[in-house]
Amino acid sequence: MAATSSPGTSGGKAPTVYDVADRASVSIATVSRVLRTPDAVRETTRERVMTAVRDLGYVPSGNARALAGRRTGVIGLCFPGHDGLDGEDPRDETTRDPRPAMTLRGGVRIVDDRRPGPAPAMRNLYFDEVLRGAEVEAWRRGFALMVAAGRGPSREVIVNDIAGRVDGLAVLARTVSDDLLAHVARRIPVVVLADATRTDGFDHVSVDNAAGMQALTTHVVTTLGVRDVVYVAGPQDSPDEAERRRGFLAALAAAGVAPEAVPVLRGDFRGDRAFEAVTRLLRERTPRALVCANDQSALGALDAVRAGGLSVPGDVLVTGFDGIDVSRFTEPPLTTVAQPMAELGRAAVRAIVDRLAQPQAPRLDTRLPVEVLLRESCPPTL
Repeated sequence: MAATSSPGTSGGKAPTVYDVADRASVSIATVSRVLRTPDAVRETTRERVMTAVRDLGYVPSGNARALAGRRTGVIGLCFPGHDGLDGEDPRDETTRDPRPAMTLRGGVRIVDDRRPGPAPAMRNLYFDEVLRGAEVEAWRRGFALMVAAGRGPSREVIVNDIAGRVDGLAVLARTVSDDLLAHVARRIPVVVLADATRTDGFDHVSVDNAAGMQALTTHVVTTLGVRDVVYVAGPQDSPDEAERRRGFLAALAAAGVAPEAVPVLRGDFRGDRAFEAVTRLLRERTPRALVCANDQSALGALDAVRAGGLSVPGDVLVTGFDGIDVSRFTEPPLTTVAQPMAELGRAAVRAIVDRLAQPQAPRLDTRLPVEVLLRESCPPTL
């Protein structure tokens, strides 16, 4: 992204839908269809229109923005396609094997649902906390909060659409392309959540993932002296995963454990995938410790260990990362790295409001602290 202007600022007259139509040699009705229902437009036409949108820096206008010089009073929060939002819900009948009803009672199916696996309610609790913090801070600052989530090809359309309805936008890192964020930032402030490793010109709010995971792993491999460790990783494109993996490897190196000797399972921050990966592992061998990249994965790992007839922490130690509330009530309670998820949402809203007040201020990079919570799944001593 070019560093010629501050985030959320722009010079000259804002482009209109008529400018886009003229540049793409289509009607304004076609532009509208591309922005609202892209699948209903031929690919060549859709690409021509979206190229014009990007070249001109056009952002669709919300009703409130039509009043010259006025703000919408709304802040946007966008979590497109992350942490299971694009994944299958294990309780969705369209994505799992149909379960035969044991009986029908008053027209209601009675189903034996005792199959082992992670509880669907455990998913996306990270975003619940971030959203709660953002809502509270937006209300305190006199703003409403608009939340959007998109999948696949519709992601660019959804981000463009919400950008035209809000005064600023907070986006989870790596879920939206740099080009699209740069396009949106020509009109409104953009804050990126959960990635402190980039110098892209946007304001950033993140937590100290590497230090937290290094401290937790050091407890496992140094304080407890465990060498038979397996790492349950997050998505490959996640900046949080990259930082947590870095902290994990640093702790191994400091303890004299060869990183290449430590198996890595793919949990993708999802309980169901971690459950499947750990179940496969336990058919072959039982590691002494499972260090999971987030709490959802750790919850799936706990379920897999129990389903395999093993105990935690007696046979296997299990740790997580995030500190979601439910981690205190698992059996046994989960050792984890607690990050201030609600504060992450609040800090993002504050960053947007501050940017609206001072468009020319230096780029903001907020790093929030974390803490290791030792509980029964991986106690202070063995």
